[in-house]
Amino acid sequence: MNEENADGTNGCGKVRTGTQNEAALLALMEKTGYNMVQENGQRKFGGPPPGWEGPPPPRGCEVFVGKIPRDMYEDELVPVFERAGKIYEFRLMMEFSGENRGYAFVMYTTKEEAQLAIRILNNYEIRPGKFIGVCVSLDNCRLFIGAIPKEKKKEEILDEMKKVTEGVVDVIVYPSATDKTKNRGFAFVEYESHRAAAMARRKLIPGTFQLWGHTIQVDWADPEKEVDEETMQRVKVLYVRNLMISTTEETIKAEFNKFKPGAVERVKKLRDYAFVHFFNREDAVAAMSVMNGKCIDGASIEVTLAKPVNKENTWRQHLNGQISPNSENLLVYANKEESHSKALGKPPTLPTRLNGQHSPSPPEIERCTYPFFPGTKLTPISMYSLKSNHFNSAVMHLDYYCNKNNWAPPEYYLYSTTSQDGKVLLVYKIVIPAIANGSQSYFMPDKLCTTLEDAKELAAQFTLLHLDREHSLFSLDLCRRIWRK
Repeated sequence: MNEENADGTNGCGKVRTGTQNEAALLALMEKTGYNMVQENGQRKFGGPPPGWEGPPPPRGCEVFVGKIPRDMYEDELVPVFERAGKIYEFRLMMEFSGENRGYAFVMYTTKEEAQLAIRILNNYEIRPGKFIGVCVSLDNCRLFIGAIPKEKKKEEILDEMKKVTEGVVDVIVYPSATDKTKNRGFAFVEYESHRAAAMARRKLIPGTFQLWGHTIQVDWADPEKEVDEETMQRVKVLYVRNLMISTTEETIKAEFNKFKPGAVERVKKLRDYAFVHFFNREDAVAAMSVMNGKCIDGASIEVTLAKPVNKENTWRQHLNGQISPNSENLLVYANKEESHSKALGKPPTLPTRLNGQHSPSPPEIERCTYPFFPGTKLTPISMYSLKSNHFNSAVMHLDYYCNKNNWAPPEYYLYSTTSQDGKVLLVYKIVIPAIANGSQSYFMPDKLCTTLEDAKELAAQFTLLHLDREHSLFSLDLCRRIWRK
């Protein structure tokens, strides 16, 4: 263990010297039997713990800890986190001065212990007036690769990525919604470890590395959101992707009812994917086995169980997956091959009211909030100085996108009609003044809505999805959040 030169304070606010710090840490090591090593800007306690045999714990066992007081160290932190379970490894990020950097990673021996730590220690008052934040830490092994030639097949992309980077396990490629012989211009590359993915990302620096003569775009794929097994055991809805845009809900229902007539409750389709709701879970599971890989209207479909929404995270998700707070209570994560970590398998789901299921009262919106302590310094900023992932609606994304391209704001024009049952239906036409004289003078979706909010959001989504076809400078960050075609 490296010697600590900086002074620190203990939980009582008394200043303690570097020698006292070292004595406290040595006492912790002696008491627990764990080793401690400092390297590469972090201090590792354990990893593995004494007497550990076998491989390290699986993914999902690590939590991230933020807002740690800079003068707090393992002798105070470890006992707190031991309350949730056995610690496999505790990694405290360190400054050269000897202070910690305000955050740490704690790996437990089981996923259950990690989840317990989140429940009991998030917003825990670790010192008077000092609250720590605890959330799941995901060991990301997947990269997003953009600007790939659309004619390239999965095998070609896989071979090329294996040539230029090490540790490639798989490549995930989605066919275009309009032309199944082409990819969507991006892929996800899965690596054997986070380190291998990080090394590959460092090598494939955007703007300097080319594949097939094209300068590619590289970033981390959004981390996959896991759903516990108990919840998944209750799911009776299937997610079906790679459908033809022309395929109707009636056709899908008829195909899935073939193996057992009357098993399907309803179908909801958007572009080239759909939800198939069953009355019974057993029928859903059986249909998934039978229908996966089958052809409908000439397209080979992929069928998996839909993953339920984690309600605590619903409002945090932005356009890359995402659902509005009053949407279907399902995310379209097909499996680990089409999940939130890929960020690109589908367009944002629309509120249930688009299907005529109008809620008499708006649902309560769950927001990600943090304590606002007295004396907190606030800085005035422009919304355009933020990154696109700060926006949770297509309307805001479109405004942001136009500003980043130095265009005038989009113009919205509202139209209405009346349905056969007497409902007023609404649709917005959007004009982008900067490109109105180009190949497309306006953008208007082919669906009508019953509320202004839904109509405006749908029109913005439709416009963003079509802008990427017309303008190659569509930003990487927006692509990763909107390109769910």
